[in-house]
Amino acid sequence: MTTVTSPTDLLAAVPFLVGYQPSDAIVLMALNDESITMAIRVDFPKSINQGEASALAKKFEGSDGALLVFYIPESCDDAELVIRPISEALLALDIPLRESIIIVGDRWRSLICADESCCPIEGSPLPELNDSRVTAEEVSRGKPLPFRDLGDMTRSLSPRIDEVIVEMMGRISPIDYENDPTSQQRDGANALLDFLHDFQVEGICRDKRLVATVLVRLRDLQVRDFALGTMDQESDLYFNAWRWLLTKAPRGFVAAPATLLAVAAYERGDGALANVALQRAKEDQPNYSLVTLLEELFRSGKPPTIFKDLRAELHPKVCAALFSGSISA
Repeated sequence: MTTVTSPTDLLAAVPFLVGYQPSDAIVLMALNDESITMAIRVDFPKSINQGEASALAKKFEGSDGALLVFYIPESCDDAELVIRPISEALLALDIPLRESIIIVGDRWRSLICADESCCPIEGSPLPELNDSRVTAEEVSRGKPLPFRDLGDMTRSLSPRIDEVIVEMMGRISPIDYENDPTSQQRDGANALLDFLHDFQVEGICRDKRLVATVLVRLRDLQVRDFALGTMDQESDLYFNAWRWLLTKAPRGFVAAPATLLAVAAYERGDGALANVALQRAKEDQPNYSLVTLLEELFRSGKPPTIFKDLRAELHPKVCAALFSGSISA
């Protein structure tokens, strides 16, 4: 995320952090070394008790400070019933509140700034997102403009099924687990690498047979874990590839690419899209074990670096199992 130096910068940054323009919500952000390292969006409640506020605040333990943006619903009668407990819970844990902004309709006001010349009591008009320096810098780094709302974000992951790919998937033999499956799992891992190479070169995979093979083989947990291990959080390749692949997946084959996308989205700070992808996986396979693990991790508010640590530990083991040490992680 680009540097945020003012309240208007923060207002422009929030849609990029959560992936869409929030409404009726609270967005809580953690600061470390003057960079936003975590953003959490929750629905704006009618009220919040001390225990609930403390649970939110604990997610910020170890950070240098917190930023809060309250998108107050029109139906809200007393926003202080929400704002005060959260602010007090942060202060109780000695987490500095670096900025707190309320948004009502199309106007905003800082609760931290006492200078009415820049933060009048009646608020200021919301800045246009397209006119923001933050927007220009984020787009120049290859990040897409935020979705208009959560509905638009959800629709962006709607299936666009290719019947040719589906027909080819039906001709691919399932993995034979009654015998040693390693050879077929290895073929799946190699197909995955070929798919990512094609996607890196063209931003799409035109080889429908290869796409079909990847979708079928990703149902194998070893191949899926290999895919998780190949990911590099600094690269947009995996985010774009899994997102595209998810739209091609027919029913019964959605969970693997959806959870891969959820991880990639979480790593780049798109928490809302990560949860939308996770919901797609859950709808496809309600008992998919990785869904449960990711739900718990996302709720914990742990930093995205946790996946880097997991890859460093697990990926060499998966590679050794698939390739008998013939390639390195």
